[in-house]
Amino acid sequence: MTTMKRRDFLKQSVFASAGSMLIPAFLKPFELIAKSNLSGHKNLVIIQLSGGNDGLNTIVPYGNDVYYQLRNTIAIPQSEIIKLNAMQGLNPALAPLKEIYDQGWMSIINNVGYPNPNRSHFRSMDIWQSASDSNQFLSTGWIGRYLDSNCQMCKYPYNAIEVDDTLSLTLKGDTKKGIALQNPDKLFRTTNTPFFGKLIEHDKEHLDEDNLGYLYKTMIETYSSAGYIKETTKNYENNFVYPESAFAKKLKTVARFLLSGLDTRVYYVSLSGFDTHVNQIAQQKKLFTQFSEGMNAFVKELNNNKKLDDTLVIAFSEFGRRVAQNASRGTDHGTANVMMLFGGQLKKQGIYNDAPDLNDLDAGDLKYKVDFREVYATVLNKWLNVDNKLILADSSGTMDFI
Repeated sequence: MTTMKRRDFLKQSVFASAGSMLIPAFLKPFELIAKSNLSGHKNLVIIQLSGGNDGLNTIVPYGNDVYYQLRNTIAIPQSEIIKLNAMQGLNPALAPLKEIYDQGWMSIINNVGYPNPNRSHFRSMDIWQSASDSNQFLSTGWIGRYLDSNCQMCKYPYNAIEVDDTLSLTLKGDTKKGIALQNPDKLFRTTNTPFFGKLIEHDKEHLDEDNLGYLYKTMIETYSSAGYIKETTKNYENNFVYPESAFAKKLKTVARFLLSGLDTRVYYVSLSGFDTHVNQIAQQKKLFTQFSEGMNAFVKELNNNKKLDDTLVIAFSEFGRRVAQNASRGTDHGTANVMMLFGGQLKKQGIYNDAPDLNDLDAGDLKYKVDFREVYATVLNKWLNVDNKLILADSSGTMDFI
């Protein structure tokens, strides 16, 4: 049998997703997990806006005439924009964020990107998730490498949770990884089926082999995590009212985890559908309503429970869109974009840096001013308290948003 590296074997197996894990109940946790109380540690929530969100119609540069000249049918009318300063304002579908913004719980970073940008959804997302250069291919994510580092709190898969059915590259390390689940009760049920009982009894002699030993260790870790998550989340009854969207329900799950005292540092949530080549206005309105209403409820629940100061949220998309609209009342793949940050300890609230310069473009695209890895380096150093040089191969320093 051809030898396969552990991480490649795991990625290719069905066990990469915790939701599909089927582990026999007689497997005891490999290590006793202590009952957790509200830990008080800082939490990071990463929100992925998949598809390449158009930042110019998100945080609208209404004070620049070029915006209206190049987007004659999809530009947001000045009368509808929720103005934040003399140059930029919120898309009206993001109205629920204005309350958060006014409280000082939101920061906007303009012109975020990276050198030699890639316009492929898959490749650019890999770059953002792995924190690689555009010509560099990494098999681990930046949070996965954080878990791999000498982080004293990162012993278990539940230290990083993706509220989904599959685990993103972001949370996959070389020796450690996070866990993907949508519902802790469902995860517990699926990890207590007898499906693999006979299989394990039959193949015990393979447990010391490189691939199988690693796989069984992964199954046991997931089994342990499922029990811990189920028991700990009983500590908090989430009665806060959220919208009915799937995205809001994911945020409600994250809030339940956070407020129950789960010993998790990083949470990952996605909202897809932002590839707006056609009829962008209607599609963005729908998505922005889900995003802003969900975020409004999430931030309020954390604040009501005195957890907002311990939480930082960063929202990103794999690239922005071109400055000029296309012939289908949409926009095509572009480069630099806006990032949105939320939390109770933002050092610089509001708009962090200058608006995009629409008079100085690179062949019709925005020029990036902030490397996204500077944002990551800041989060690692100042929020997760780890040396970013252990995680990021090429760090350009830190910023001052926290």
